[in-house]
Amino acid sequence: MSYTVAIIGRPNVGKSTLFNRLVGKRVAIVDDQPGVTRDRREGKATLSDLKFTVIDTAGLENVHDDSLEARMRQQTEAAFLEADIALLLIDARTGVTPIDEHFVQWLRRHETPVIIVANKCEGAQGQSGLLGCYALGLGEPVPLSAEHGEGMVDLYNALQPHVDAAKANAAYTLSKLTDSGKESDDEIINAHPLQMAIVGRPNVGKSTMVNTLLGEDRMLTGPEAGITRDSISIPWTHGGREFNLIDTAGLRRRARVNEKVEALSGAETRRAIDYAQVVVLVLDANDMLEKQDLTIARNIIEEGRALILAVNKWDTIKDRGAALDKLHDRLQTSLPQVRGIPVVTVSGQTGRGLDKMLDAVLDVYEVWNRRVPTAKLNRWLEEILEHHQPPLISGRRSKVRYITQPKTRPPTFALFVSHEKGLPESYIRYMANALREDFDLWGVPLRLIVRKGTNPFAPK
Repeated sequence: MSYTVAIIGRPNVGKSTLFNRLVGKRVAIVDDQPGVTRDRREGKATLSDLKFTVIDTAGLENVHDDSLEARMRQQTEAAFLEADIALLLIDARTGVTPIDEHFVQWLRRHETPVIIVANKCEGAQGQSGLLGCYALGLGEPVPLSAEHGEGMVDLYNALQPHVDAAKANAAYTLSKLTDSGKESDDEIINAHPLQMAIVGRPNVGKSTMVNTLLGEDRMLTGPEAGITRDSISIPWTHGGREFNLIDTAGLRRRARVNEKVEALSGAETRRAIDYAQVVVLVLDANDMLEKQDLTIARNIIEEGRALILAVNKWDTIKDRGAALDKLHDRLQTSLPQVRGIPVVTVSGQTGRGLDKMLDAVLDVYEVWNRRVPTAKLNRWLEEILEHHQPPLISGRRSKVRYITQPKTRPPTFALFVSHEKGLPESYIRYMANALREDFDLWGVPLRLIVRKGTNPFAPK
C-alpha cells in the first residue's frame, strides 16, 4: 500500500518547491509567476524513514465557471479527495488570506485529514503569518521553508502518526486476505513498465488522448493551446502490460518561445523524450507533418527512440485516402532515415483507433529490443558481399571482415573493415537498408557503425 499526501493551497505559496524537496529532485517546474502548475503530478517521496506518494496540485482559486482556472480547481479537489492526507500550504509572509479561509471551510466538510503548513517561514517575516494559522482551527501549524529545507523535522513529526496508522491498517488487511486465501489485485504484472511519451505541437489533443486511454479526466484539457506545462508520468496497465504514460507540453519552434515558463516546459518535454522508450508523436489530421512536426520527429530519431505517428482528429477528415497518401509521401521525402514508421489514425476524443495505436506501440517496442545472432549476421554479410562488393576508393577496395550487434534499443550494428574510411556513405546506407529489410527492422532507428579491426573469429 502507498500512502498518498496531496499538497494544496493558493497559487504561488510554494507547493511545487515542497514537492521537489520531498521527491529529492527538481521535477516540477518552479517559477515566481503564479499558476505555473496546472496538472497534478505524482512522485515517490522520502522523508527520513517515511516513504509515501506525494501529489503536487494547481493553486486553489474561488472560480466556478468554465474557465481554465475553474478546471484547475476541479483537478486539485479531485487530488484532495483521493489522498490519504493533505498538506495545506499557507504563505507565512503574506499571512492568512480570505481565500485561505474560504477553502478551509470546504476542507472541513470532508474526511481527509489536513495538516496546515506555514511555508516561507525563514527569518522574522513569517512569524506573524505562522501565528495567524492557529485561527484556522486545523491544529498546530508546521513552520517550514521548502526552498531552504528548514522545518522538515517538524513536517516528519506531523506526518509520522498518520503514515504509521495507515501501515498498521494495511498490514491487518493483508493478513485477512492471506488467511482467506485471496490474492491482492495490486500484484505487479511487469517488473519494468514500458515508458511511453506522448508528444507533439500545442493543441493537437495529447492530454485528451491520455484521458481517453485512462478512462478519466486525469489531465487538464480545453480549447486553449499550451495548457499542459509539466511532463506528467502516470502508471497504467493495459492488456496485462504495465505502462508509464507521459503527457508532455506542446513543443513550438524555439524562435517563437519568449516566456521562461514555456522554455522550461519545452526542456521538460525533451527530457521526457530522452527517458522514453516509445514516443507517440501526435499529429493534427488537418495539418499533418508541418515543419515543427518534422523537427520533433527528427529529434526523437536522433535520440534513438522508437517512434509512432498518431494522426489525431481523424474523424474530421473528409477525403481520408488523399490525406494518407499525402502523409506517406511526406514521410518518404522528409524522414528517409527511418523507413516503415507506424502510422495510426485515431480520435483522442472518441477513442477510435487507440487500441490499434497500442498494438503498434508494443510491436515497435519489440523491434526496438530485437537482437540478431552474430552467426546469422555474418552469413547475411557473406551474401551481401557476393551480391554487391564495396566500390573502389582510390584504386583500393576496403575489405569488410565481419559484423556484430553490440547493443539494442535501438538496434546498433558494428561493421569491421580493413580501412575505416574505405566505405562511402552510399554503401553504408545500402547495407543499413538491407539490414532493415532482411531482418524486419522497420520503423525504428538503426545505427550502423564502421570500425577498423581484425576478425576475432579468424584462426590465429
